[in-house]
Amino acid sequence: MLKVNEKATPKSEVPAKASHDTQPPQALIDFMMGGWKQPSRKAAPKVQGLARFAARRKALSKLFPGECLVIPTGHEKVRANDTHYKFRPGSDFYYLTGNLEADCVLVLAPRANGGGHEEILFAEPEVDRSTPAFFTDRARGALWVGARLGLEGTKNRYGVDRALGLPELPEYLKGVGKGSKPFRVVRGLSPAVDGTLPGEQEKDSALCLALAKMRLIKEASEVVELQKAVDATQRAHEAVLRELKTAKTERELEVAFDSHARREGTGVSFATIIANGPHATVLHWTRNDGALVKGDLVLVDAGVESDSLYAGDITRTVPVSGRFSKDQKAIYDLITDAQDAAIAAVKPGADFMAPHRAAMKVIAFGLERLGILKVPAEQALRDDQQTFKRYTLHNTSHMLGIDVHDASAAPYREGKLEPGMALTIEPGLYFQLDDLTVPARYRGIGIRVEEDVVVTKKGCLVLSSKIPRKAKDIEAWIGRMWKSRK
Repeated sequence: MLKVNEKATPKSEVPAKASHDTQPPQALIDFMMGGWKQPSRKAAPKVQGLARFAARRKALSKLFPGECLVIPTGHEKVRANDTHYKFRPGSDFYYLTGNLEADCVLVLAPRANGGGHEEILFAEPEVDRSTPAFFTDRARGALWVGARLGLEGTKNRYGVDRALGLPELPEYLKGVGKGSKPFRVVRGLSPAVDGTLPGEQEKDSALCLALAKMRLIKEASEVVELQKAVDATQRAHEAVLRELKTAKTERELEVAFDSHARREGTGVSFATIIANGPHATVLHWTRNDGALVKGDLVLVDAGVESDSLYAGDITRTVPVSGRFSKDQKAIYDLITDAQDAAIAAVKPGADFMAPHRAAMKVIAFGLERLGILKVPAEQALRDDQQTFKRYTLHNTSHMLGIDVHDASAAPYREGKLEPGMALTIEPGLYFQLDDLTVPARYRGIGIRVEEDVVVTKKGCLVLSSKIPRKAKDIEAWIGRMWKSRK
């Protein structure tokens, strides 16, 4: 979805005090330092999926023997002044650890005897009631941000060899930079790490590529998590349809989806797109500030991110009034026919682009049949022509996983589909209001329909198969959702 470059502000750079804080008097500090119940010494529970995360670290270790690998999770990003956006961990870091905490850094340090890597997780030490910082430090104090695991708890929960405090990280990284062992870094997540360890782009890119290739093939447990995300996304779409009965604006539908996404997961997996009428001809319409108009279609491209950070990504285009017009249905049926062809082309050994080519062939011939394409479809489909793309600008698929556009560093577009790959199938047609090459009755119509699928040994599993898709089923679905409001 839309990518915004935001400057990361590490907590280590966030002041412990804000401009509106006041210095507590000594009497208050003395009073705050006593009278607390002794903390429980109960061991932190193991992260769910501990064995899977450990196996991934071991697999990565084998790819880079004798080299130090540094994978940061990133930092909170400033929203305004001293407030921050909700933190979301770096995807590669999470894939290797299961850790959701900001600022952490995973280091795989080569052992001296050549026996693989030592796993070191740098984390924030607990700022507990042994220091006034537990209530004076807004960036780390337990009364400000909640209790932390501490280093021993971090080591036990995530199953690493050692957990070291973040204050030790700068000196440790200096040693890595001055040492004789080669190193590789996942860049762009921690300015402090990037600045301390100047990189070689080719080497660092190879690390990112290796991680992307690992993430391309989903384990069985990951398919289960993707299914959970898709199922939650279906229920969020149903919340949108229930709201559609009385809603007046795109924003009301956005609220319906996003609140349900937060109820069932961490929130949305990307910025929700709610596009009424001509807004749907803008591919990434995220303003969601328009009116809902009876007789128009509304495109809802949205996903729930599960608690395990796997992304659903489902698009449905539905009639605001509950019924498609004849012209709307003609375009809608063309899209779902193209989607059927694309899904049929998803099989192991096929080119990644095979589903796209199958969908575009159906679309081009459909545009010719409807009188929109003024040249024969065969001509428009030629590599040196592609004129049908005036009405459908994007590819049909992208990979799906922990990121909604997953494993983007891998060159999968030039490769073959393999069992375990997860991808979207989302053909669309978009007729601009001012496009004089389109018959007037179709202008302002934008339709996209999106499914999430996983490649199997013989074909594919459609994770979103329970979500109504064909025009008559969409109308019936809307009817059921509207009745459920009574």
